[in-house]
Amino acid sequence: MAKKRKEKTFSSFLNNPFDFTLLITILLLLSIGLIMVLSASSPSALAESGDSYSYFSKQLLFAILGIVAMLFISKIDYRFYQKFYKHAWWLALILLALVLIAGREVNGAKRWIYVTETLSFQPSELVKLLMIIFYAGILMKNRDQLGLYGKGFIKHMCLLAPIIGLLLLEPHFSASVVILGICAIMMIMAGCKFWHFLVTGSIVGIPAIIALIMVEPYRLQRVITFLNPWQDATGDGWQVIQSLYAIRISEGYLE
Repeated sequence: MAKKRKEKTFSSFLNNPFDFTLLITILLLLSIGLIMVLSASSPSALAESGDSYSYFSKQLLFAILGIVAMLFISKIDYRFYQKFYKHAWWLALILLALVLIAGREVNGAKRWIYVTETLSFQPSELVKLLMIIFYAGILMKNRDQLGLYGKGFIKHMCLLAPIIGLLLLEPHFSASVVILGICAIMMIMAGCKFWHFLVTGSIVGIPAIIALIMVEPYRLQRVITFLNPWQDATGDGWQVIQSLYAIRISEGYLE
């Protein structure tokens, strides 16, 4: 006699377990981030609005909303997303195209969509999640072909090309690199050959990255500043130098 299929109820949904170690780690990092925001923004917030907690309060509100959303999403079976992995690719494409059409240009780049004057979002951040969902689904579907260069490596890299292309049109070079790195790691872990990435990256990838850096003066300046921040210690090199100070201080505490 076949076993009766267990019905899913709202109570069973709430009782799904989650990783407490991961939860505590996230809450710890979030708390440290909020403290850093308060420390860095309170003087300027006080000067601008008379309230030293104005930036912190906004970040705290979004942190609380994020925690609620995280706890809700953690209860969803990960296999649920498999049904919609193809939709994730199209949604990412539409969002990035919408940025170029309806996004607001700030400092020469279109990266944000403003719903209202005070409410906006950056589609590239959502695209990172959508690409994880898409590649998890497509790599599992084509797992028998992943060891091949054409049907495994080239095919799945070509699926990423329109996404990277739209990001570069914003332009958003850093998000392109992050998404490319995430998808490459997923492909290798799923069964693609590492030497495919190594050879193709050496012949095509590295020259392409160098060309993208060279054609935009601000990208080239960032590389130069990173290599030698002391040449403009109070300007472009300020953040890099402060990071080095922070690392040095932390090393002193560890010693």
